[in-house]
Amino acid sequence: MKKITKETYINWYKDMLFWRKFEDKLAAVYIQQKVRGFLHLYNGQEAVLAGSLHAMELGKDKMITAYRNHVQPIGMGVDPKKVMAELYGKVTGTSKGMGGSMHIFSKEKGFYGGHGIVGGQIPLGAGIAFGDKYKGNDGVTLTYFGDGAARQGSLHESFNMAMLWKLPVVFIVENNGYAMGTSVERTANHTDIWKLGLGYEMPCGPVDGMNPIKVAEAVDEAIQRARRGDGPTFLEMKTYRYRGHSMSDAQHYRTKDEVEEYKKIDPITQVLNIIKEKNYLTDDEIKTINKEVKDQVSECEKFAEESPYPEINQLHDMVYEQEEYPFIK
Repeated sequence: MKKITKETYINWYKDMLFWRKFEDKLAAVYIQQKVRGFLHLYNGQEAVLAGSLHAMELGKDKMITAYRNHVQPIGMGVDPKKVMAELYGKVTGTSKGMGGSMHIFSKEKGFYGGHGIVGGQIPLGAGIAFGDKYKGNDGVTLTYFGDGAARQGSLHESFNMAMLWKLPVVFIVENNGYAMGTSVERTANHTDIWKLGLGYEMPCGPVDGMNPIKVAEAVDEAIQRARRGDGPTFLEMKTYRYRGHSMSDAQHYRTKDEVEEYKKIDPITQVLNIIKEKNYLTDDEIKTINKEVKDQVSECEKFAEESPYPEINQLHDMVYEQEEYPFIK
């Protein structure tokens, strides 16, 4: 695994803080009805992404996830201004404003969504990995889904084929405790989701999803296994989301005390504490980073606000190719 250095911790702090503040801004503009539809926020789960990115080879490895998908493409290298513009429905967005919150894509950066169908991305992730193996590429696909999606039948079909064909895929369930508003304890007779891999003799195990170091170590091992041709791994990231399932979620199923208890192991705070303990940054340098993050989020908001909405003909042009169908006017 790539060494975790002083620069790693500083970058983790900058990235995770930006992701958190970026989504806090999305929550604010959603209330102002500048962002419409559903909005699923990632607050609390940032260590899963930070640790995974440390283990990945960007430009070679790929990522696919569910509809809680705003900060993942940013981590993969997509311009955050374009991500925010997409949520605003603006033409400067990643999908020209046609995808919205749940369907952000960037083939260029290896990010394949953003999927609104619960569990729909699981077989797609296996399929992308199959494509890499078929073409002889050296890439690995990280396929993320939630604890609710782990109950879908498509998971078992994908696990079976991935093991049979030794596909270069890492299946990652982000177990944040609740499938929408239903706790894990109420969805199955077991709470250790990682054990689903045992039925397929797939390497599997639990990971502290609030600690980017633990995530990086586990994901690196899984990626190296896949890259060697030894097939898939199934990891259960035990994490937590501070906000509701979506912005319309009143969260009656849990207490405020529960949320505050998890905030004591907040991934951003954990990394910041290490930075302070090891004197990697001074207090003034930390304040500078905080200001830079705030300014960057403001730039994203300004870009989205000032970008134009798509022209009405885009509805036509994104379905039909004019050169292929010249008779369509």
